Amino acid sequence: MIRPRFPQGIDWVLAVVPLLLVVAGIAVIYSIAPAEGGRASQAVSQGIYALLGIGIFIFLASVDYRLFRAAAPALYGTTLLLLVLVLIVGSIQFGARRWIDLGPFQLQPSELMKAVGVITLAWFFASREEVKIGDLAAALLLIIAPVLLVLRQPDFGSALLLLAGPAPIFVLSRISREQWLGIAAVVVVVIPLIFFTLQPYQRARLETYLNPEQDPFGTGYNVLQSTIAIGAGGLTGRGLGQGSQSTLQFVPVAHTDFIFAGIAEATGFLGSATLLTLFAVLIARSFRLALLAQDRFGRLLSAGIASLWLFSVFINVGMNLGLVPVTGIPLPFVSFGGSSLLTNFALAGMLQSIHRRHRKINFR
Repeated sequence: MIRPRFPQGIDWVLAVVPLLLVVAGIAVIYSIAPAEGGRASQAVSQGIYALLGIGIFIFLASVDYRLFRAAAPALYGTTLLLLVLVLIVGSIQFGARRWIDLGPFQLQPSELMKAVGVITLAWFFASREEVKIGDLAAALLLIIAPVLLVLRQPDFGSALLLLAGPAPIFVLSRISREQWLGIAAVVVVVIPLIFFTLQPYQRARLETYLNPEQDPFGTGYNVLQSTIAIGAGGLTGRGLGQGSQSTLQFVPVAHTDFIFAGIAEATGFLGSATLLTLFAVLIARSFRLALLAQDRFGRLLSAGIASLWLFSVFINVGMNLGLVPVTGIPLPFVSFGGSSLLTNFALAGMLQSIHRRHRKINFR
């Protein structure tokens, strides 16, 4: 029977930085969330998810992360089943079928799969001293299967993260040069296929993101309004609730996908730089933990989580700045959304567990 206890010798960076990001997110959500949805109610909802997330964090920090190595196949199979189920009974929002309605909670299985995919690949490669061609093919199938299901929702951003997030796991898994050439060949074949599976509006985003001015009231609208909001923040920002672009809803879904633009307008360059610094510290700490972990599974898992956060921040901030195509990627710990927040707290808890055990503390 598992008896979780709050760990001694915790990594305060892994504990405190997520809390700071959550607090910043709740403050901004309260100031820019749509009035018709109830700004206070959305902020309170995010606060409740945060409390649940903290509980998940403490629990997973207290138990042995190696339990997930044994549970990885079951977790993967269950989450894959949820991805199939969401296509059948999922609720439609913003033209996509990504959520399973559980009453007070909207479950987004693609968010779970981002974490479960990293756990599964870490388990898969950690159990192999030598990666054979058949192993590599199986690993690629483990990635491609959920990617295809997520693309059916459609959710191009999450599919992209499912591909990019586990990249360091492959790098650290003793893959030969010939196998890397095989992976490159698969990527060359898969990327065009993915493009042809996209919805028309998604293709339009890819085709116009380099020049959003050509369709300022269509596919280029989100990016233009986001960059205006970021520029309007100046050096110190206009203050929470004072930014016209965010509070008047010129920036669409400013409390979720475009929350970075809302933060930049409210707090300016200094606030945005502080936020990105917190992310940099958190991600660097996670990569460092990959070097300190006592076993291969811990090293691969740490690197995979760090990479998942790195790509999430890069894509979200990049689309807010107009540097990458617009995709529905939340900013970890900051954007509104229960599935994303709980998943990220769970990942942080696993990292904390890895940190605790690298210090070789007694766990009786």
